Amino acid sequence: QVQLVESGGGLVQPGGSLRLSCAASGSIASINAMGWYRQAPGKQRELVAAITSGGSTNYADSVKGRFTISRDNAKNTVYLQMNSLQPEDTAVYYCNAEGRYYSGYLRHFLSWGQGTQVTVSS
Repeated sequence: QVQLVESGGGLVQPGGSLRLSCAASGSIASINAMGWYRQAPGKQRELVAAITSGGSTNYADSVKGRFTISRDNAKNTVYLQMNSLQPEDTAVYYCNAEGRYYSGYLRHFLSWGQGTQVTVSS
């Protein structure tokens, strides 16, 4: 299978910045889309940003112009640069990846990270 490990969450003041990282490991053959989702208390998980293997990106309207998603295909890693953070950005952020891995033959995977807490508060 494929495992995702996130890092970079924490506590930041309004207007501050954080950079999240998510590294995929395992017998990976290829990764198509990678993305970041978030879930605030009492709310449904929502897409924050996604990026394809070719570099096409998609953002939630609420983060456009503030967040930037990028990926390093050689390292199977996706990043989320978050600027101008606001209290409403407080949530657990989850990494997601979809692709194919080797297990006797090529198989499809859809994996999630364990989540990293981002808290924006003064």
